[in-house]
Amino acid sequence: MVKLSSSDSIRPRSNYFTSQTLRLHYLEWGDPNAPVLVLQHGGFDHARSMDWLARELAGEWRVIAPDLRGHGNSAWSPDADYTMAALLMDFANLADALGQEKLTICAHSLGAMVTTRYAGIFPDRVARFVNIEGLALSSGRNSQRMIQPFAARVANWIRLHQEAAKRHPKRYASEEDAFARMREKNPYLSDDQVRHLTHHALRSNDDGTYSWKFDPRLNIWPVLDFPEEEVIAMWQAVTCPVLFLHGSNTFMPNPGKDGRIEHFRNARLIEYDNASHWLHHDRFPTVLEDIRAFLAEG
Repeated sequence: MVKLSSSDSIRPRSNYFTSQTLRLHYLEWGDPNAPVLVLQHGGFDHARSMDWLARELAGEWRVIAPDLRGHGNSAWSPDADYTMAALLMDFANLADALGQEKLTICAHSLGAMVTTRYAGIFPDRVARFVNIEGLALSSGRNSQRMIQPFAARVANWIRLHQEAAKRHPKRYASEEDAFARMREKNPYLSDDQVRHLTHHALRSNDDGTYSWKFDPRLNIWPVLDFPEEEVIAMWQAVTCPVLFLHGSNTFMPNPGKDGRIEHFRNARLIEYDNASHWLHHDRFPTVLEDIRAFLAEG
């Protein structure tokens, strides 16, 4: 069981930077003069989901845990621009704001999809990379979507945005109600983990209720995305060593089994039994040990 109590001596510092007029948030742990390790969360998550890793690694690294736009304590995009291009721009702006020539990155899910592409676009800026279930969906799903006539895709995109504009964030009467919802959706996590993740995922409303911090418009697929062949070219351009971490009980396809890992010059994969998409929570001690060993190789 992984616990993180309020008495922990290592605490993060809260900082902000500006990207494309949005005020975006990140947490900083450890020595400001140490090498930078970026811990990037995934979709519908927040920077505090990386607290367990950050606390353990802050003795060796200047740990940076950003909130993606529309997540955590970062601003929501006024026009719901959560495209890969926008997220990439944000990460590039963060990298520049940190003032480091090279970054080491450990990222999960959507955050790993963004930062893997960053590592291919700016290969000289990334020293080592840990990818936790965040490469991309297998090609078939995206190809299937792209078969749809372009005008139909645009019409669907407009409809989804119109529907999302009318939506209001779900309200919970208490933090305990939100905890019960997250508990239900994350059976592998301990109660302590769920409580920590829930607490930092919520904002309080004026009427005393609670809502999730993330923008409810996050899951609208853009009309245009990076072409599949260009994404593969980005993977092939990554020059740093890459460690893929994969759970045995996940909805994400295994890049070691479908061949996507072969597009990387220097990559290996570890699969964890009894682990879901959030394997860095499910199997924390083992995952931490593997990450630490991989980073030490550099």
